[in-house]
Order: sequence, then structure tokens, then C-alpha cells
Amino acid sequence: MASIFTKIINGEIPCYKVAEDDKNIAFLDIRPIKKGHTLCVPKLEVDELYELPEDDYQSLMAFSQRVAQSLKRVVPCKRIGSLVLGMEVPHAHLHLVPINAEYELSFANAQSGIPQEEMIALARAISDDLDSVE
Repeated sequence: MASIFTKIINGEIPCYKVAEDDKNIAFLDIRPIKKGHTLCVPKLEVDELYELPEDDYQSLMAFSQRVAQSLKRVVPCKRIGSLVLGMEVPHAHLHLVPINAEYELSFANAQSGIPQEEMIALARAISDDLDSVE
């Protein structure tokens, strides 16, 4: 059975898309730890990040780097924290979270009920900024 991320990739479930290329997609987490929390997901469905073939892994890392650079410019923060967990969704993915302190990088801080207009505007701002990333 396809993961929820594969359903998003296939357009069966909507998302707040930030970026996409032939191998990867990035979209806002609907239960963000912090404003701007973005998921970078390979289109190839494998359970764990380190199960990806090397070229797909390298592609995801380069893609995530570009997304993180834009995210940091759009959502002011000291750094972009990264998490690789994948316990809830059996599809490799990387969490990018704008943070100012280490304690902020916790799923205990997850939020819900963020207005759709805010999510759309944020996804658009990050996506628009990607054009300026080398």
C-alpha cells in the first residue's frame, strides 16, 4: 500500500508544496514544530532514509540544502534544524525546522490548526525564494 507521502507525490492528497524536482518534493508539515517546518521527501518510496540508493540519497541532500537555504531567509532563525525519524510514515523523509535554540527541535512543540491562508503564503514565499538559491 502506498504511503501518505506517495499519495501526496501522486497528487491524490493536497499539500502546501514548497519545491519539487524529478526525484524529490518538499512541502510544509501540517503539524509543524515551528513555523516553516518543511518535509523533504524522495519520490522513491523506501522505508528508511539510509535505504535510498546512493544517487537518490545525494539528490535528496542537495535538494534539501537548497530548500533549507530559502527557508532560513524566509523564516528568520539562527539555524535550520534537521531530523530524520520516519517512525510515523514508512517513507524516507527529512524534517527541516527553523530554530533559535536546540530545545525547540521537539515534536512536543507540534502545532495544529494553522490557518490555510498562512500555510499557502508561507509555502509560496519559500518557493519563490528558491529561484535565488544557486
